Amino acid sequence: MSALRVLFLGGAGMIGSAVAREAVQQGIDLAVVTRGEHRRALPPEVRGIRADVRDAAALDDALGDAEYDVVVNWVGFAPADVLPDVDRFAGRTGQYVFVSTCSVFGRPVPQLPITESSPRRHPVFGYARDKLASELALEDAHRERGLPLTIVRPMHTYDETTMIFPVSWTAIERMRRGEASVVHGDGTSLWTLTHSSDVARALVPLLGNDHAIGESVNLVSGDVLTWDQIHTALARAAGVRDPRLAHFSSESIGREIPGWAEVLQEDFRHSILFDTTKLRRLVPGYHPQVSFSEGARRIVAWHEADAARRAFDDDLSAAFDRLIRNG
Repeated sequence: MSALRVLFLGGAGMIGSAVAREAVQQGIDLAVVTRGEHRRALPPEVRGIRADVRDAAALDDALGDAEYDVVVNWVGFAPADVLPDVDRFAGRTGQYVFVSTCSVFGRPVPQLPITESSPRRHPVFGYARDKLASELALEDAHRERGLPLTIVRPMHTYDETTMIFPVSWTAIERMRRGEASVVHGDGTSLWTLTHSSDVARALVPLLGNDHAIGESVNLVSGDVLTWDQIHTALARAAGVRDPRLAHFSSESIGREIPGWAEVLQEDFRHSILFDTTKLRRLVPGYHPQVSFSEGARRIVAWHEADAARRAFDDDLSAAFDRLIRNG
């Protein structure tokens, strides 16, 4: 029996590299297209293809007439990024997987928990709006042209090399000093975090899975936390037992820190939790293995291993102080 042949368009980032490792461990024959050096180390078994995914002629030249059982697009952020794939891979792949985001679901969600059939709507938040437009364009191609489409949606994925935005290392250092870290809202809205290795355990079994054709699947863990709990877990991993947290509205924070305004007001302020019935039906036995308590310890340990990773943002800290001082 020959190995499943899978092509990644992009996919050398945090999530893609984790999925690549899991895919190779499962015996998948994997090729990854990137235009430069991989941002993350990929297993030696992965075949690298050098091309700019956005350059149609260069990509066609690099791929030649090769056919793949599965094509996964990691770098589609707008319809213009994905629509060329409809012609390119028609008849050349048994499954086309689009990596979208759970941010496409409308906020506030009319009913929790979120399922794959929950309303999708995001007219303001640009990232989610463009991902949703890409989903709709590909769904049209599935219905009208038979594109063997599967949409997967990770939700706020992290690994040890990342902080949990809007928490930063600056916030960790402030809590270590006994200073307050700013939290949006009253800190009790619910959020879902998933370690990249758990996303990989959910996604790889969907590759080449005929039951996933025509489906969208939310790739999420069951680790539901409040934003206060997220801050507290990171603080305790850093040795702070009772961190000081200062709560402000998303609007107030956005006025003081404009770069945070859109994501806080249009996304993070709302409670988010998911029904994982479809994922567990398509991937029997799927169980997330990395709790956020463990994930927080890994984050802090990775940052502590190198002083260059622990940048302190004086401007952000000053913005926190202004918020606290002005109430």
